[in-house]
Amino acid sequence: MGRGKLRIYLGAAPGVGKTYDMLAEAHRRVERGTDCVVGFVEHHDRPRTEVMLHGLEQIPRRTIDYRGTVFTEMDVDAVLARAPEVALVDELAHTNVPGSRNTKRWQDIEELLAAGIDVISTVNIQHLESLGDVVESITGVRQRETVPDEVVRRADQIELVDMSPQALRRRMAHGNIYKADKVDAALSNYFRPGNLTALRELALLWVADRVDEYLQQYRGEHGIRATWQARERIVVGLTGGPEGRTLIRRAARLAEKGAGGEVLAVYIARSDGLTSASPKELALQRTLVEDVGGSFHHVIGDDIPSALLDFARGVNATQIVLGVSRRRAWQYVFGPGVSATVARESGPDLDVHIVTHAEAGRGRGLPTVRGARLGRSRTIAGWIVGVAGPLLLTWLLTSLDTGPGLANDMLLFLSLTVTAALLGGLLPALASATAGSLLLNYYFTPPIHTWTIADPENIVAIAVFFAVAVSVASVVGLAARRTQQAARLRAESETLSLLAGSVLRGETALHALLERVRETFAMESVALLERVSEVEPWTCAGSVGPAPVHRPEDSDVDMPISDRLALALSGRPLPAEDRRLLGAFAAQAAVALDRQRLVDEAEQARKLAEANNIRTSLLAAVSHDLRTPLAAIKAAVTSLRSDDIEWSDEDRAELLEGIEEGTDRLDHLVGNLLDMSRLQTGTVTPLIRETGLDEVVPVALAGVPDGSVELDIPETLPLVSVDRGLLERAVANIVENAVRYSPDATPVVVSASTLGDRVELRVVDRGLGIPDEAKEAVFEPFQRHGDAPRGTGVGLGLAVARGFVEAMGGTVTAEDTPGGGLTMVIALGRAGGRAPVRPEPPGLTTAATRNVRTN
Repeated sequence: MGRGKLRIYLGAAPGVGKTYDMLAEAHRRVERGTDCVVGFVEHHDRPRTEVMLHGLEQIPRRTIDYRGTVFTEMDVDAVLARAPEVALVDELAHTNVPGSRNTKRWQDIEELLAAGIDVISTVNIQHLESLGDVVESITGVRQRETVPDEVVRRADQIELVDMSPQALRRRMAHGNIYKADKVDAALSNYFRPGNLTALRELALLWVADRVDEYLQQYRGEHGIRATWQARERIVVGLTGGPEGRTLIRRAARLAEKGAGGEVLAVYIARSDGLTSASPKELALQRTLVEDVGGSFHHVIGDDIPSALLDFARGVNATQIVLGVSRRRAWQYVFGPGVSATVARESGPDLDVHIVTHAEAGRGRGLPTVRGARLGRSRTIAGWIVGVAGPLLLTWLLTSLDTGPGLANDMLLFLSLTVTAALLGGLLPALASATAGSLLLNYYFTPPIHTWTIADPENIVAIAVFFAVAVSVASVVGLAARRTQQAARLRAESETLSLLAGSVLRGETALHALLERVRETFAMESVALLERVSEVEPWTCAGSVGPAPVHRPEDSDVDMPISDRLALALSGRPLPAEDRRLLGAFAAQAAVALDRQRLVDEAEQARKLAEANNIRTSLLAAVSHDLRTPLAAIKAAVTSLRSDDIEWSDEDRAELLEGIEEGTDRLDHLVGNLLDMSRLQTGTVTPLIRETGLDEVVPVALAGVPDGSVELDIPETLPLVSVDRGLLERAVANIVENAVRYSPDATPVVVSASTLGDRVELRVVDRGLGIPDEAKEAVFEPFQRHGDAPRGTGVGLGLAVARGFVEAMGGTVTAEDTPGGGLTMVIALGRAGGRAPVRPEPPGLTTAATRNVRTN
């Protein structure tokens, strides 16, 4: 059983009539004989809506006792047991009462769809997840019940239910939405004209984007070549802070304003760890990104602005969304911050959006431990403090008339050493201790301005000062190394956790895994190389990025997996400590390669099984469909040769006509079998040349009954690049099939028109048509839809037609005929020139003058 269809009535605001329209659609379907039931509809005591429920079968609701109160929810089991064709389920974003089968009603609907039940539902624009923030800013009301945008996007049909703000307020004032005691409050708060106008604009923009998506899908299916808009790729920079959810929703809204927009959320962790990130918050943000249809990426990089820009340019992003820094005002003395740096260095090819949020200026919380890799700016600052600081302090102390004393001088120099150690690590601190000792000796230890020390106590004091300074510097350096090791282990564990999670979620595609390696280690390209034996050359089993290497020795990083497999990375050398993490990726790459090959082998086995089914079907066809005309021919010939019966001229003519019909039918069946055999073995070689459809189509219609086809081929139609013989056979099969299923006295219409760089030939019948799920099945070999009688063929006509057209670079698709029936669309490549005006064939008038019935 196939998956059900989902139709959503999207309301621009509460009260516009989406539930009423849904019920009206249900009545229309019931009148047409559709089995339609009400799974759950809430009329909210609106009289007009309640009246629409009359005459519709309603599934009894399930009662749930929660905290002493009885609630009713949709009974999913009862709807599944009833198994209607269509179920009406109101309020898609509704949150079910605790104790229900699912948390959200859209999850209930997913179960119904999976069971093959079509569902009609409703939702208001303010309940979409990505619009939660903007709706709250407009109306002042936070929507607690939301539905992921992807759920609504997946709907097969979305119908906007719209109403002007003035009309909606009049409906409210008349009491058609809320009771009289709530009308005044609603009109002065949520239902203000400005609020309704803004909500209406949001709904119109969202639906307009969906229309663009449908249009692009149609153009793609019909091979239309035209100027495409640049696809918007929006990168969201995440820090693991609570502002990330605001940034993701803002990016989703930006993406929806351009058709085909894509959101890529990236979290950049330093190679020495990032302790301020909350794993729980990152998990929530990953889920939110997936709900709005985006993707989450994890990258390691020491320079966050550079890593973010490299990632954005690597994925061809057009926009970057960042949040205002959470640092306090005084913290800007350490630098402009990530947002300002990215905006400054983005260049003209990237637009940077800096979004305000509730956490701006509140501080980062716990400080980020950065380990021994302190960065260039901090290292320089440590050397300045360690070298220039003692000189400046000496100048200040010597300029005083009365100094603070030797003991206090030593404490001041010691504070500089500690500061240098905290900023720059061990080496700047040692330089500060050495410089401080020498300056104390020369300027502050009697006799001054000499390198000698008269008092032995001063010698001990300077020695102790130097020892303490060196000890402090050593402790700080050791702490930095330990912090680096712990932070690196944390960064590795995060990456390995993400890798394990991707395996558990089934994300084991080799290309995706290699892309994850390239992102994680900020490489230009990654290649998985293999060889048959140690003496054979290397071959590339999979690669990502530009210009991948073809030998491990040519790469910047070579990670052997086995004697016959190696992972080769190009871009920059990796430190030795990164190879352990790279080894985990390499092992998973080998598993992914094996799995990919198993999938390929399974596909080959499937094709072999399909070929075996075709052979079995062929034997069945030979045993029945081919023997039937042979039996008729044999019976007629035997009757004619019989000596004991005297046949009249009329009887003899009828028997000969039966022989001729049986022979023609047998010839047609054998021809289709031979054509299908040629397609299966790949021996069809079309001879392409420029041809006019008005030369081929009339010839292809010679085998159909007189008056059964109406031809409409304009003489000014462009030429097409086809094989005339193959096209004639394909058109003949499709038209014969249409005539067979078309009602008596209703001709099949064969028309042609241009669409972009394609020419479409449409064969339109007015038969019963076929459902959407069967439109592809009719092109399979030995398939006949519905109750087609035996003896009408072996089910190869449409399969052969599609095979021939695709061999010429065209397509054959099935569409519904408006008003009932089926339309076969043959799309062919345009040759470039226009067909010259040719004399009309005898007995045939072209569509330039009128439509005729043709044989």
